[in-house]
Amino acid sequence: MDNTPRISDAEWQVIKVIWQRPGISAQEIIEELEHSSSWSPATIKTLLNRLLKKKALRFEKEGKAYCYHALVSEEECRQSESDSFLSRVFDGALSPMLAHFIRSRPLSEEELNELESLVRQKKGKP
Repeated sequence: MDNTPRISDAEWQVIKVIWQRPGISAQEIIEELEHSSSWSPATIKTLLNRLLKKKALRFEKEGKAYCYHALVSEEECRQSESDSFLSRVFDGALSPMLAHFIRSRPLSEEELNELESLVRQKKGKP
């Protein structure tokens, strides 16, 4: 059973800042997100509190500042979200999902080579 918390799109934006800068203060998070979003400081603090309640973050009080650290890794969250998406949208079937994205998105030569390499590795071939 996956214990990774479900993180909303808005919460993803907040936790990404923390993954990039562990120990970042609430004020620094607010300053960074005010430039890339239309959120008020109160909205950002609400998102931080939601992530704390979900046990995705912890904080340390350093003087007057609250500094945040992620309790879940980006890879754990990415894996959980990917599994959830695969299950919901493609009934857990990986091949139809891959086929959908390969057919519906333009791929560079480099991306195609990388996909071919991954398939060869999966088959155990050099």
